[in-house]
Amino acid sequence: MTDVYWLEQTEADVPAEDDWLSEREAVRLGRMRIPKRRADWRLGRWTAKRALAACLKLPGDTEALRRLEILAAASGAPEVFVADKPSGVRISLSHRAGRAVCAVAVSDAVLGCDLELIESRSYAFTADYFTIEEQMLVSRSSVADRPRLIALIWSAKESALKALQTGLRLDTRCVAVRPGDTALGWCRDAWHPLEVRYSGGQSFQGWWRHTGDFLLTLVAAPPPGSPIQLQ
Repeated sequence: MTDVYWLEQTEADVPAEDDWLSEREAVRLGRMRIPKRRADWRLGRWTAKRALAACLKLPGDTEALRRLEILAAASGAPEVFVADKPSGVRISLSHRAGRAVCAVAVSDAVLGCDLELIESRSYAFTADYFTIEEQMLVSRSSVADRPRLIALIWSAKESALKALQTGLRLDTRCVAVRPGDTALGWCRDAWHPLEVRYSGGQSFQGWWRHTGDFLLTLVAAPPPGSPIQLQ
């Protein structure tokens, strides 16, 4: 089993100043002109640095966080550097509606996480992005459960596509989600297992969690144990 750690932060947790960013990160931020994009990016970087510091048992002061650097690889996936050297740590980031989550694996595991807001989606959305089997699963769900189930399936797809380091460049129907017994799983703040199979042959085991209006999923290979929350 792969140990996977996670941390959630909100916009209120992020300092107003930028002195915890590395020089290259500050340059990247300076090129962003859209306020929401800047806010989301800062929230994601702050969450990642706090998660990495806790996971690697490093100090959490400004200077230590500045030495933790998250840069985008050619694929767009985040890569972690400590004091300008590759860390060997894998992370995945997601943010939505003023919240961000960072998943961390201190290994060479393949990893992806995604945070989604539970909201109403049209039939056209599932027809465009879900497999036939997933559409049937949604159609059999109750009206009350349907928005949560759609959020779960969509989030798991996003997590798997991040693990594959392709993002939404791939057709979302090439990854098929098996969320397990959702009838037993809508209790909040608990982790429940799921599986995602990629048409290219790879499969991922993972977990999902429903908290408030949000649905969080996490997948990895080798299979992850129940995610460990960082403080």
